[in-house]
Amino acid sequence: MGKLIEIVAKMTLGKLLLVLSVVSLLFASILIYAVSGVVRDHAVHRLAQEDARHTSQMIFQSLYSAMRKGWSKGEIREIIARINLADPHTKVRVFRGQVVTDQFGGMSGERQVIAQDPALARALRDGNDALLFPSPDTIRYLYPVVAKEECLVCHTQSHVGAVHGVIDVTYPISDLKVSFNYVLNSIVGYTLLVLALVFVALYFKLRYLVVTPLATFVDVMHRVTRDMDLSHRVSGGHLIVELRRLAEYFNHLLFTVQDYNAKLEELSIRDPLTGLYNRRKFEEFLEYEIIRAERHEYAFSVIMVDLDNFKYINDTYGHPIGDLTLKELSGLLAGELRKGDVLARLGGDEFALLLPQTPPENGLQVASKLHGKLSVHDFELPVGKIRVTASFSMVSYPEDGKSSDALHTAMDVVLYKAKKGGKNQVATAESDQDRTMMEIFKQGDFLRRALAEKRIEAFLQPIVGVNKHEVFAFEALARIRDGDVILSAGQFIEVAEELRMLQELDQVVFNSGLEQLQRLSGIHPDAKMFFNLSTATFRDAAWMRTIPEQVAKFGIPCDRIVIEVTEREALHNISQVKEIIDELRLKKIAFALDDFGSGFSSFLYLKYLTVDYVKIEGSFIQQIAIDARDRIMVDHIHRMANEFGLKTVAEFVEDQATADTLIELGVDYAQGYHFGRPESWMGRES
Repeated sequence: MGKLIEIVAKMTLGKLLLVLSVVSLLFASILIYAVSGVVRDHAVHRLAQEDARHTSQMIFQSLYSAMRKGWSKGEIREIIARINLADPHTKVRVFRGQVVTDQFGGMSGERQVIAQDPALARALRDGNDALLFPSPDTIRYLYPVVAKEECLVCHTQSHVGAVHGVIDVTYPISDLKVSFNYVLNSIVGYTLLVLALVFVALYFKLRYLVVTPLATFVDVMHRVTRDMDLSHRVSGGHLIVELRRLAEYFNHLLFTVQDYNAKLEELSIRDPLTGLYNRRKFEEFLEYEIIRAERHEYAFSVIMVDLDNFKYINDTYGHPIGDLTLKELSGLLAGELRKGDVLARLGGDEFALLLPQTPPENGLQVASKLHGKLSVHDFELPVGKIRVTASFSMVSYPEDGKSSDALHTAMDVVLYKAKKGGKNQVATAESDQDRTMMEIFKQGDFLRRALAEKRIEAFLQPIVGVNKHEVFAFEALARIRDGDVILSAGQFIEVAEELRMLQELDQVVFNSGLEQLQRLSGIHPDAKMFFNLSTATFRDAAWMRTIPEQVAKFGIPCDRIVIEVTEREALHNISQVKEIIDELRLKKIAFALDDFGSGFSSFLYLKYLTVDYVKIEGSFIQQIAIDARDRIMVDHIHRMANEFGLKTVAEFVEDQATADTLIELGVDYAQGYHFGRPESWMGRES
């Protein structure tokens, strides 16, 4: 028994098919042997009955012919003897019925034989034929001769339906005459029956051993994908090795995925270095706490901790020591918190603490306590004792913000205040200046999102010839798309400057302007593009020198590009600005002095800087039609520019009267709402 279990346990799919084939062969053989007896008996009975009836009818016809000729009993016995002699294996006997015996007399010894043979007596009495098997190899058939109308001619004392006698035929089964059709039909039917039974047996075996386990396997897979539940398992008690291994490997795969999923889930909420909550999970806690505080109308505090000069530790002792320092700091901060407080590592050397149901004064106490403890604490590390300091910012809900974004902005502003104030201190939002900085930081977040989402682009305002009003050039002006609203540069340029984002903004607008100028080449093939770059961009000499290369990528000639320079750009380092201008002008890039006349140094720059255009300050243009002083200023600027060989551009031209005055003064080009508002050519047919 144990050996059998061991063999079954090692059953493979190939072995299963071999075993099923052998079992099917054995099953078919046993079935053939078992069914063959039944079929044989049925065939013998059917064939014997037909064959014996046919033989009996022939014998009767022979005897009937003799009797009609008036043959005696002796002659009839002779005929029967000859029939038996002709076929030694066949024995034919004839017995007279009572009606015939009464009229013609009986045969010698006939009555005794009938009395001793119940089957014969019954056939003579009832007139029914009978098929008997005296031995396994012998057939006996009793054929009653029943009187018909024609028989009454001789048998005058009889009647129709009377039994006149029985023909008793006995012969071996081997002498049966079998028809070809019967044999063929039997073989075909028998074969089909055996095949059907074998197929049924194979079907149920394969269903039990293969199909049912696979269906269970598929069901588990369906439940795993439907419920997203990796705890389901496939039962492994299969007889087939491949299916058992498949179940084992699949269960192991589920366990591995479940384990990795748990680890990923842990990593998704925990910082792998310190084991603290990460920024993502901290945001969830913060959002939840805002909802709770709003519902129950209480305050809570948030503290941000940023290590001072942590880069020095990494650079001096190496990142492994820096990591150990962060872990030690995490333990120090966690040891001072209440149950229910949340400590998270936001990234790098930034940590945040969420103090539920903690008003600002208590939050400040916690921040001061942590700051004091850290200030005197020495971290025992492999390189010796290290002391670190940190800047703390403490803000509270709802005083410093009622949303997650507002609180983060407040934390950044207050932390900036602490860093700017000398580091290693606790700072809170206390003054109007702090509130103003929060608003700037908030707008800075908006600007960063706009940059990240590619919602900043150049809107083009035409610059036209004053006389013919033909488009001479376009100026690229920065705009932000906020849904259906378009924000002009005046709404965000100061924030960008305060947060030092002007250079990135310039680069985005520059690329957008070049792309649109390329689109406009079919309509305005010679139009130029004016770009107003910031001081920060001008200071990046390396980037400025890449302008010709960037322009060439769009297939635009450099002589179609004009860079505007304001007094602010030139004021800080006029020699560097002059060097860049001279270098780029050699590559056909043109320059314009923007807002000319707005500062005392404007005329001085004409002496030191080689430019191609002078854009006259818009404040001189707006009232030029009604203010003689503005007219005089513009007239002098234009005449002086002409003396230097420069073209003039008047800004802020808002009406026809102003345009007519500029024509009178001979100004070359004009720009303003009178000639066209800024618009985007992105996505439009050129």
